[in-house]
Amino acid sequence: MKQTAVIIGGGMGGLFTGAILAREGYCVTVLEKNAVAGGGLQTFERCGERFDTGLHIVGGFGEGGTLRKICAYLGILNRLNVRRCDEDCADSLTYLSDSSTYRMGNGRENFEASLIGRFPGEAVGIHAYIDALYAISQEFDIYNLRNSNELVPSLSADALMPADAFIARYVEDVRLRDILAYMNPMYGGVAGHTPAYVHALLNVFFINGQYRFEGSSRQLADALCDVIESSGGRVLAGAAVERVVVEDHSVRYVETVGGMKCRYAADSYISAVHPCELLRLTGEKAFPKAYRTRLAELPNSYSAFSLFLVMKEGVFPYINHTCYCQDDYGMVWNHAESEAWPTGLMYMTPPEVNQGQWARRMNINCIMRFDEVRRWELTTVGHRGPEYAVWKRRRVEDVISKMEQIYPGFRDMIEEVYAASPLTVRDYYHTKEGSIYGYRKDCENIMQTQLPVYTKVHNLYLTGQNVNLHGICGVPLTAIMTAEALVGRNKIIEKINQNYRNHGEN
Repeated sequence: MKQTAVIIGGGMGGLFTGAILAREGYCVTVLEKNAVAGGGLQTFERCGERFDTGLHIVGGFGEGGTLRKICAYLGILNRLNVRRCDEDCADSLTYLSDSSTYRMGNGRENFEASLIGRFPGEAVGIHAYIDALYAISQEFDIYNLRNSNELVPSLSADALMPADAFIARYVEDVRLRDILAYMNPMYGGVAGHTPAYVHALLNVFFINGQYRFEGSSRQLADALCDVIESSGGRVLAGAAVERVVVEDHSVRYVETVGGMKCRYAADSYISAVHPCELLRLTGEKAFPKAYRTRLAELPNSYSAFSLFLVMKEGVFPYINHTCYCQDDYGMVWNHAESEAWPTGLMYMTPPEVNQGQWARRMNINCIMRFDEVRRWELTTVGHRGPEYAVWKRRRVEDVISKMEQIYPGFRDMIEEVYAASPLTVRDYYHTKEGSIYGYRKDCENIMQTQLPVYTKVHNLYLTGQNVNLHGICGVPLTAIMTAEALVGRNKIIEKINQNYRNHGEN
């Protein structure tokens, strides 16, 4: 008889974990509350254009890259259409205060050369800084798909120091310090608190090579679902879990609500939802009060306000890299706190298959605190009231006005505008206060902000971005850790590497 597993949540963490377990012979059932599984891989359509909801930039697809190896092991690599960003510019960073634009090369050598070209007097520091980033990344076995017997890695003092202090150790120029932290909106960094290892792992992941999905990120969700279903498993959308019944320190079954109301029993259960949502589902007696209090009090990363634009035909060029913009230097750690919102934004033109000269879609993301929408936190979609609608239109105008400073006449290039606030993020992903990166790591209390994949409930495990590292960089790696908690330490990593040695991407 096959071992069985029920996974609560069909986002990226749930689907990767489910696909890996299915590949290892488990019969997997994924229960997803939304109409379609995928979470941050999900898309929506407006005016005949398809928009990604969360995953816009990917890494790890270069030769020997972690994501390339994982997808090859799952047998889905050849199903994914990815486009590499420009070699001379994976990212651009513009400062409105002095109209300066910095272009970050794609790949380690190009990245370093692009920085030294603009700051030749800091060449020694830049080289030492990049070496230090890569040295920190080598401290994590799972990040490098290496066998390990450590549940928690032993980290160096460099890895655990605040990221802003880590940068300042290597470079003197305050402008360059700000530039080196430009990816902060990708991990929700907070000065004095975010550990350098978070900064290092995300930066190395994308410095090694940035890519985008041609068409949409939905192709990855579909491929992962197919792995599960072709192995005899199920991915059930519209199946919101209402209760997780725990008796004698074990889950007996989970129960869904509504049209898919059913009980699902299995040998093992995996939660791919926010831990605070899991606590709500299990009830008060499943976990000790101290554990519940700890999870409830952990700080969450900030949320975001996003615009999805349909551009008029033939008026805005396709840009094959991601663009960041800030009002001035010295703001990169404080975008969410500034009263003059937005002080920074990130925008991109997602590629189509056979992308031509002109872009039809644009995504613009601005980080935002949940406090901005707290007055409407008890409302639901479509019933937030006229004041919320006015506030939302004002925020849309704020973002478009900022884009006008970069591209005069930008407003006239837009055909349609759609927007999502932190409330949208909260309601779609069921994350506390619309957090886009899960729990915020804090170097002042690093163990308190680390969650293991194991829980005090014997057959219940955790996966997803609240465990270890978030996003496309961290979630697939956590999925491996969670799956290995069931099948055995290092067994999946060995198979991933052996498969890649024997077959490459085939």
